Amino acid sequence: MNIFRHFRAVIADALAAMARDGVLPDGLALDAMTVEPPRDPAHGDIATNAALVLAKPARQAPKAIAESLAKALARHEAIETAEVAGPGFVNLRLKAAFWRAHVWTVLAHGAAYGRSSDGAGISVNVEYVSANPTGPLHMGHCRGSVVGDALARLLEFAGYRVTREYYINDAGAQIDTLARSAHLRYRQALGESVAEIPEGLYPGDYLIPVGQALAAKFADSYTRAPEAEWLGLFKRETVAAMMDLIRADLALLGVHHDVFFSEQSLHADGRIGETIAALERQGLIYEGVLAPPKGKTPEDWEPRPQRLFKATAFGDDTDRPLQKSDGAFTYFAADIAYH
Repeated sequence: MNIFRHFRAVIADALAAMARDGVLPDGLALDAMTVEPPRDPAHGDIATNAALVLAKPARQAPKAIAESLAKALARHEAIETAEVAGPGFVNLRLKAAFWRAHVWTVLAHGAAYGRSSDGAGISVNVEYVSANPTGPLHMGHCRGSVVGDALARLLEFAGYRVTREYYINDAGAQIDTLARSAHLRYRQALGESVAEIPEGLYPGDYLIPVGQALAAKFADSYTRAPEAEWLGLFKRETVAAMMDLIRADLALLGVHHDVFFSEQSLHADGRIGETIAALERQGLIYEGVLAPPKGKTPEDWEPRPQRLFKATAFGDDTDRPLQKSDGAFTYFAADIAYH
């Protein structure tokens, strides 16, 4: 039994009785009525704003409605006290006998206590964690994973059909840097001396075993090869190794995703270009020049024409660029295609 839903029905019955007695007009809508825990537990177990939301349509003072409602509710067998508070709230305190009886309900339902069908099987996608695959999870990621998983579990418990998704940010300059960092560790595994990690590369020791695995798999095939020959391969291999590491950490937390979605797949199958073409047909993309970002001086920034999405037409504070100066799509463009 949902206690608040149960007492919402009790309050609705009391209001209906008041209408039959002529205290309230008939046909008042209760959609805006809340039945919830009071902000201050000292005020009781349940609070309702019924009198406040009914005052205007009933053309009565909220406190007068609240006093009549409290008097009616005080006669209910499970209610110890019903008190008017503030401008017209009604606070209810339930009898100890009600709570004692309810304990048996909780025990009878066990782990299923509180489960509901409110979600009615509606599909909900919960995307969480989604840490960049450039290194292992840190504590912030772990906290976020627990919160996200708890939210997914609660939605399932409430009757929603939940898909847990991890969005893999495996495109862009950061992944190029990751592959170059792994290539350095690969060469190191094959005997090259690395006294210092060059600036701009990922220095973490977590890439040492990745380099060793690459050396075992490819021997010295790519030690002196041009970057164009190995960059794409090393990106795929290293992202896969990082995701294995991340999945293992998530498993230790008891967190499991249904879908791992690759951002790179949006680029590979042309969905970003298709999405931008569709937006162009709708007149939502134009060539323009953005104002300097806040905090930038003219020395830091140069105006240049860009393909812009008319985000301000949808309430944003500025239009959003879709391509970088090198022609690569922005994260915003990928996000549009993804959603």
